[in-house]
Amino acid sequence: MSHQPTILSTCDAAYQAVREFQRAGKRVGLVPTMGALHAGHLSLVEASNRRCDATIATIFVNPTQFGPQEDLDCYPRTLAEDLTALGTLGVPFVFVPTADEMYPADFSTYVEPPAVALPLEGTMRETHFRGVTTVVLKLFHALPADVAFFGQKDYQQALVIQRMVSDLNVPIAIEVCPIVREPDGLAMSSRNVYLDPEQRQRALSLSRSLQVADEMARAGECDAQKIADHMRQHMLSSQVDQVDYAVIADPESLQEVSQLNGSAVALVAARVGNTRLIDNAVLG
Repeated sequence: MSHQPTILSTCDAAYQAVREFQRAGKRVGLVPTMGALHAGHLSLVEASNRRCDATIATIFVNPTQFGPQEDLDCYPRTLAEDLTALGTLGVPFVFVPTADEMYPADFSTYVEPPAVALPLEGTMRETHFRGVTTVVLKLFHALPADVAFFGQKDYQQALVIQRMVSDLNVPIAIEVCPIVREPDGLAMSSRNVYLDPEQRQRALSLSRSLQVADEMARAGECDAQKIADHMRQHMLSSQVDQVDYAVIADPESLQEVSQLNGSAVALVAARVGNTRLIDNAVLG
């Protein structure tokens, strides 16, 4: 039976809720989100429900991870639907702070992201990961859970958070869960709602370019640049409006590799209309 979760709006209330569960001997899972929840987010809640005794979600559209030309103001916000979906999965509390709660008027401390933040998204969106590491560390202090759950779709983000937690001795385990896709292969994203039907068809070229990479790798192709070129060409021939990158990289450092030996990750980012989409697949 579903119930509406209780909304927590202050860091103090969030902290008390987590500690109360832990004092009762319960293992707490945390699912940080920016809302506009889809099946990918809900799969993280389900993973937390399996691993933990209680799951707390957060919904906060974090202004510090958006660049000046990005979609902060029109980022989808669907709080009522999100709370209903979380209630269906038995989430007791949802932390929904205001921007002022997270960033008071005199706020001036930011977390410098780790080296793995520098390539790819770090090049395309210079201050993005500074905003991500800052808000995630703040959430981890406000909600000192036992495990936090993130999606593989934001592959680089998950690595950045894992490295930050390791470097700064944050006592929270990080669990990265598989990408959830639409039946046609499109990776689930809150930004997919921006796509009209024609753009959505073109957006399928991101996941298909990753299939191209996987097929080439399985067929024995070891030249990473050749695979990356085929990925880029596939997206361009499907008429995406811009390819930001199509690379084969080391799965830990995200430095581009020249040869496939062992595991690697294929990562793509492209614009379809005004919507910027990312996707990835682990090869080998």
